[in-house]
Amino acid sequence: MDIKTFRDLIAWQKARELVKEVYRLTKLMPDAERFGLTNQMRRAAVSIPSNIAEDYARQSRTDYLRFLRTARGSLAELETQLMLCEDLEFLQIPEPVHALRAETDRVLQGLIRSLENYHRPAD
Repeated sequence: MDIKTFRDLIAWQKARELVKEVYRLTKLMPDAERFGLTNQMRRAAVSIPSNIAEDYARQSRTDYLRFLRTARGSLAELETQLMLCEDLEFLQIPEPVHALRAETDRVLQGLIRSLENYHRPAD
């Protein structure tokens, strides 16, 4: 597949899907958490596809890798918040959401690795 825009990146597509799932889940959170964990989870989730998209247009591999790593950091932050929801018994996170988060991480890490190795001489 030819990558013409960030929308063609599987990492961005998976991250976008994850945002939708996080918003669906956080609607079930207690009202008292609306400005706490709910807000943090939504911000972390939105940060993932946003960072993937943001630097794609700049076309600088070094900067792009930095933004992809930031996206991966937001993904780890979201993973922690999902765990906390379960620990605090606010939500039971469905397995498909855990699987989507893990798949998003795998695809994002693969994109990072491919950019790190791009034009690198063979060992």
